Amino acid sequence: MAGPLVALAQLNSQGIVSENLATISRLVAEAAGRGASIVVLPENFALMGASDAEKMAAAEVLEGDARGPIIDALRGLALAHRVNVVGGGMAEKSADPARPYNSCVCVNTDGQIVAVYKKIHLFDVDLADGTTFTESASTLAGKDVIVCELAGVQVGLSICYDLRFPELYRKLRDQGAELVVVPAAFTLTTGRDHWHALLRARAIEQQVWVAAPGQWGSHAKGRQTYGKSLLVDPWGDCVAQAPEGVGLVLGEIRRGRVDDVRCAMPVHRHHVIV
Repeated sequence: MAGPLVALAQLNSQGIVSENLATISRLVAEAAGRGASIVVLPENFALMGASDAEKMAAAEVLEGDARGPIIDALRGLALAHRVNVVGGGMAEKSADPARPYNSCVCVNTDGQIVAVYKKIHLFDVDLADGTTFTESASTLAGKDVIVCELAGVQVGLSICYDLRFPELYRKLRDQGAELVVVPAAFTLTTGRDHWHALLRARAIEQQVWVAAPGQWGSHAKGRQTYGKSLLVDPWGDCVAQAPEGVGLVLGEIRRGRVDDVRCAMPVHRHHVIV
């Protein structure tokens, strides 16, 4: 049975919001022209700046009729092209001015905010190649598990490092998720070894579609991201993958595929807490 077409935007976002939004505008228009119902943007889609100060300055309110250059752009694109837009990760103002949330915001075809997920697992690591990240120093962690409906599909929200914590995805499935988005800015070092394996594992474990748009290429301060934006089906098959560079990859979320897989392999009915 045919289902909605999802477009994953692979970006090379830099430190100027207006330039990043111009690229996003072009890609959303292209995705809509190719028939997409949902367009998912990666983490840090509007800004991958060189400093925490830039991120704090770009933080916006994401509630109700909130206004700001980034959320206004997403709303305008969704409304103009009649597509659902998932802003995969942006700075959302919190009670701590020095630590905004890293939030995934969903905008429907009427240009309305329908869900906001605040990233729960923050990226504090020291990698073997000498790369160090301490996301918690400048970002406040969220705590709520969020599922919303887009284009008739129940969509579970997550961001990047969340991917390493399977219990979150079990909760998303328990709340009805059929499709899980994993917008990311995966490092080149970890992406080469873990990106495909983790995305396929989450799809297989929870028997859901997984849509994972990524940042790609070189960014400020020498940061390198992996790309390889990926759509995985509930059996764990890679349905579509982006090539190198900025662009789109599209795939159909086939209706009934989740039910077929879950009926054939009813692992959640067999689940025993040990």
